[in-house]
Amino acid sequence: MRILVVEDDDILRDGLDVGLRLAGFSMETVATLEDARAALAAGKFDVVVLDLMLPDGSGLDLLDEIRRAGSDDPVLLLTARDKVEDRIVGLDHGADDYLVKPFDLDELAARLRALVRRVNGRAQAYLVWDQIRIVPATMELSVSGTPAAVSRREFAVLQSLMEAPMVIQSKRSLEEKLYGWQEDIDSNAIEVHIHHLRQKIGRDAIETVRGLGYRMRKA
Repeated sequence: MRILVVEDDDILRDGLDVGLRLAGFSMETVATLEDARAALAAGKFDVVVLDLMLPDGSGLDLLDEIRRAGSDDPVLLLTARDKVEDRIVGLDHGADDYLVKPFDLDELAARLRALVRRVNGRAQAYLVWDQIRIVPATMELSVSGTPAAVSRREFAVLQSLMEAPMVIQSKRSLEEKLYGWQEDIDSNAIEVHIHHLRQKIGRDAIETVRGLGYRMRKA
């Protein structure tokens, strides 16, 4: 899952970047509304985590812009404002969830996973395709009931493919989900991840659609 965090507190922003990456998320972090607009224009995110009080304005302004543009991407407000009326205002502006500072990082990660499940129209906390089963919360993978070890980015590729198993996903779209918009990417990074995954889940588990991308293949 690719997350955009808009938070001006340097310590908290850095902590979220490290903690959520360890929880299996692909992260982009910015400190201002201006940088958030640039990040949103440059690529798609599964969830936006948005502070309300930012140096160049209110996070509600950005939330309004996102909704006026017709986007229904999940937005979680992360703020020190803990009054009930503040939560009501945020939710009525189109936020999908609201978490008050200070908060537990594990709870934030769980809320993010729940938002993505809701968007993808599923309730269970795991994904199954053929004999492959993954649990995003713990980054566990098993094949025919046997556990298999994968790297964080290999897991992210597999999760993306399994969330829409019959949809062809281009190399570019997978890169956008795995890497930050200002992050250097090796030209064959996705091919390497796919190669390693095939060694662990089966050579034929992931289909290459020539000139288009990749999708899961059912036995």
